[in-house]
Amino acid sequence: MVVQYKCPDCGADMVFDSTSGKLHCDSCGNEMNIDEMTKSKENKDSRTYNNTNYKDEEAHQHQEEVNEYHCKNCGATLITDKDTTATTCSFCGAAVVLSDRLSGNFAPSLVIPFSINKEQAQAAFKKWCKKGLLTPRGFMSADRIKSITGIYVPFWLYDLNGLGSADATCTKVRTYTRGDYIYTETDYFHVYRQVSLNYMKVPTDASEKMNDGMMDKLEPYHYQDLKEFQMPYLAGYLAEKYNYDDKDLFPRIEERVQRYVDNYIDQTISGYATTSYNSKDINIRKKNAWYALFPVWMVCYDYKQAEHTFAMNGQTGKIVGKPPLSAGKIAAWFSAVSAAAFLIIKLIAVLTGGPIL
Repeated sequence: MVVQYKCPDCGADMVFDSTSGKLHCDSCGNEMNIDEMTKSKENKDSRTYNNTNYKDEEAHQHQEEVNEYHCKNCGATLITDKDTTATTCSFCGAAVVLSDRLSGNFAPSLVIPFSINKEQAQAAFKKWCKKGLLTPRGFMSADRIKSITGIYVPFWLYDLNGLGSADATCTKVRTYTRGDYIYTETDYFHVYRQVSLNYMKVPTDASEKMNDGMMDKLEPYHYQDLKEFQMPYLAGYLAEKYNYDDKDLFPRIEERVQRYVDNYIDQTISGYATTSYNSKDINIRKKNAWYALFPVWMVCYDYKQAEHTFAMNGQTGKIVGKPPLSAGKIAAWFSAVSAAAFLIIKLIAVLTGGPIL
């Protein structure tokens, strides 16, 4: 089912405004709270469902088969990828939410709304480009932005318990002099540690289209902005549903949290000269998992007939991606470092009376 949010004053389409946190009408400037619009929409949709005998179960059953929808504004056919849950009409630009793809198992529990709008994202990206000390001048001008797309990326948030134990042999070494002899005394200690650690809302992206490494680097997200999911937050943005459920992704999150527990155990064993582990056992248990949508700006940059993709955290503005490097700037940087190293060596030689190379 296609859902579009209409302004009650003028009938134009409304979109989510990241600045005000409300639905905004570009036509007349009207704004509405998300809760207010959602309740109004739910009441209207409830009447529509009763009149048409619409069954949410049937929509969920066939959502993988139905990829064609129609815009309520212009009637144009919306051909979408099977994972798309929010988009815009290519003909009239209307914000469209595909509600049947957000039902059943694919209904998100939480969402972090966009805090950065498109203009702010573009300005922040241009500023970031200019900071690249080893990037080409043509890239630093940031005048080849091909597209900036706001998309809600599906994530799973895990609550986990990490139970770990370690058995180690540690040493403390003391060196002292007696007469003409230097003695080294080594004491051995048997060290045992057992910890039970809780980790709350550890995120991992659930989209097969997104680069996992890039999505990981967008962290952290600030969870004080987590909201209970409501469809109006998606209006005006792209959104996708997950390709992997929480069971599919658990091995990945398990490995990540095992490293956290392992590092914590290491930090508790300090003050020794050496530490040799005899055994280490870490068990990760899933307590809860929530399906959430996180805001991401995807930036496509065209430079020298090649496309470079960058991602920006739509809440914090953090940017990740690999910009092109300038061979000339790299060579100049190495030359400057080599020259500085030579001057330091020369200065040391003068001060110590050694030979000047």
